[in-house]
Amino acid sequence: MNAKRFLLAAGLLALAACVPLAPPGAVVVAVRPPARRVEVVPVAPGPGYFWVAGYWGWGGSAYFWVPGRWEVGPHPRAAWVPGHWRSVRRGWYWVPGHWR
Repeated sequence: MNAKRFLLAAGLLALAACVPLAPPGAVVVAVRPPARRVEVVPVAPGPGYFWVAGYWGWGGSAYFWVPGRWEVGPHPRAAWVPGHWRSVRRGWYWVPGHWR
């Protein structure tokens, strides 16, 4: 019986190690973020602009919508990598968008 308990505990520990953790300093929200809103993307204000899609931000007690916007890239070959909510053991945390 002790061998079965040991194997079960070892298996659970190995499984727990596979679940990702939030990086240090990240705010983990226990409530799943709402579904992404569908945005109407307006015409770009000019060449070299990239659409940065809107997203759900966390305000400490509830989610709030941050509307999308046009931004100029830092250089001509830049591409915007969208931010997203990542699931971890205790909830979700925000991974900010960035230029690549």
